[in-house]
Amino acid sequence: MKTNEVLAEIWRIKDELAREAGYDIGKMCEQTRKWAAEHPHNGRVIHDAEDLRRLVEEEERKRKEESPLALKEEPPKYGSQ
Repeated sequence: MKTNEVLAEIWRIKDELAREAGYDIGKMCEQTRKWAAEHPHNGRVIHDAEDLRRLVEEEERKRKEESPLALKEEPPKYGSQ
């Protein structure tokens, strides 16, 4: 059976946090709230697949608009002066 690497990492971190809190869920939640207060999230929040789809479309549009390598005209014909 193939293991899911993402889930395995999540479980490993959860076990580590639980061990640090002495397996006390109240203490673990308190430590998590403290960490969250010390490390505020300033970025965009994706709530669902539609939000993610819009973000990807927006990023692709920006990348196309900012591309310095875009060819804007036809190249000269071979052998012309």
